[in-house]
Amino acid sequence: MQRYLPLIFLSVVILAGAGLPKSGPVPLKKPPADPQLEEAVPTPDEKPAEGDQKNNQEGSVDTKQGDEKPVPQPKPDNAGEPAEKDGKAQDKPAETDKKADEKAGEESKPVVYPPVENEKPAEYAKCLSDLRTLGATFSEAKRVDDGKGCGIDRPLEVTNILTDVALAPKGLMRCETALALARWTKETAQPAAEVAFDKTVKIKALNQASTYVCRLRNNASTGKISEHAHGNAVDIASFTLSNGTTITIQPRDEDGTMGGAFQRAVTASACLYFKTVLDPGSDAAHENHLHLDVIERRNDYRYCR
Repeated sequence: MQRYLPLIFLSVVILAGAGLPKSGPVPLKKPPADPQLEEAVPTPDEKPAEGDQKNNQEGSVDTKQGDEKPVPQPKPDNAGEPAEKDGKAQDKPAETDKKADEKAGEESKPVVYPPVENEKPAEYAKCLSDLRTLGATFSEAKRVDDGKGCGIDRPLEVTNILTDVALAPKGLMRCETALALARWTKETAQPAAEVAFDKTVKIKALNQASTYVCRLRNNASTGKISEHAHGNAVDIASFTLSNGTTITIQPRDEDGTMGGAFQRAVTASACLYFKTVLDPGSDAAHENHLHLDVIERRNDYRYCR
C-alpha cells in the first residue's frame, strides 16, 4: 500500500489545480493624487492655552467634520405647562410673585393710627378732685392731637405735684398720671427722704426729664409708640431736697450710701402706683432717670425693672 501513496498524492494535486486560473489577479495601480481631493496628513493639534481649555470644558463645540456634538438647547419657559387653550396661555403667577405682590400691597397701604382716646367724664372729674385734695397745682389745657396716634384728650399742665413740691419744669400729662405721681411722692418718697436723711428734710422738687412728647419708645425710629405720646408717662431725673441736696438718678445697685438706699426705696415703691417702672438697672436707655407710666395692662399687671 505504501508504494501507491505517491501516486494518490499526485492525483489529488492535479485535480485540485484543475479549477484554478492560469494566472492570479494583478494589483491595480494607485491613481495619481488629486491635489483638490487629497486630505492633508493629520498633524497633532497644539495644546490649547489655559483659557481655551476652560472654554472647551464649558461647552464649546469641536468643529471638525463628522465629529460635531449637538449643543444642548435651553428648556422653554413653558416646558411642563399645559398647552394654550382657546389661543390664550394658561399662565399662573409663581408663588414668589404672589408674595411679592402682597408685600408691595401692604407697604403701599397708608398707616392707620388710633385716634386720641377720650377721657371718661365721671372718672376725669373724680381725678381732678383727688388731685386738688393732695395740693397739686395745675391748669387744664387744650386738647392735643399731633397725629400718628400722639395726643391727650384732656391734658393738664402741672406746676406743683404737691403743695410744697414743684414739678420742674412744669409738664403736660393726663390727670391719671399726675395723680399717681402725687400719691407716690406724698405716701412713699417723702417718708423715705425723712428716714434716709432727717425728719426735717423735705422733697422740694421732682426734676423731670420728659412728660408729653410725640415719639416712639426710647426715641427709636421704628417700633411701638411711647406712653409719653399718650400723656401716660413721666421721667424723673433727680430729687431736690430742702437741705440743698440733690439726689440724682444713676446706677446705684451697689451704692451703700443713704442716697443709694433712698433711690432703691423710692424705685421699689413706685411699682405700687405705676404700671411700668424702669430704672438705671433696666437698660442703657434709662441710665439717668426713672421712667414711670400708667399704661393699662390686663389684670392690672405691673412691669417693674
